[in-house]
Amino acid sequence: MHLTITVDSHVLKRARLRALEEDTSVSAVLADYLKAYAGGTVRNRQTVRRLLLLAESGDSGRGRAAWTRDELHER
Repeated sequence: MHLTITVDSHVLKRARLRALEEDTSVSAVLADYLKAYAGGTVRNRQTVRRLLLLAESGDSGRGRAAWTRDELHER
């Protein structure tokens, strides 16, 4: 099946260059994306991205704790 879309020429040029670098085509990239999108995996990736952004923006951390390897693995 064929699909016609409209894309900004600069975006398409960059996409073609990137596809060449990855030894693929823009058509193959879009087909893979649409397969993933139809299967719901794109939503999962977006959820993971949001989770990582949330983790990076949080102010949690280990504080001033400075354990040694031996202390952490003490039995």
